[in-house]
Amino acid sequence: MTDTYALTGGRTVATAAALVALMAAILGVLALTRRMSARTAAVAVVAGLAGAVVGVVVLAVADGGPGTGNGVVGAGAAVVFGVAGAVVGGVALARSRRGRSPAGASPL
Repeated sequence: MTDTYALTGGRTVATAAALVALMAAILGVLALTRRMSARTAAVAVVAGLAGAVVGVVVLAVADGGPGTGNGVVGAGAAVVFGVAGAVVGGVALARSRRGRSPAGASPL
């Protein structure tokens, strides 16, 4: 049995994934609400997807529920924040691309 308060490998990976996914959500919101570059939105999409995928993997290999040291709670948070960050970053990326005119076209 794992100590309830020990920092296990599953908890470490899940916490790192949740922090990356949270960063993606914050960057996505900033890219959506402020005039930031399309690169910021793209970073939000990639980081959000990475955090969500790692969260799903941690959930898939966990052999217990919350409190067992497998990182289930952190992995769940990573999935939620990751998907949110990817979606908001994608919307910001689409808005930034919509504002550009095609090469050689004159704005009317």
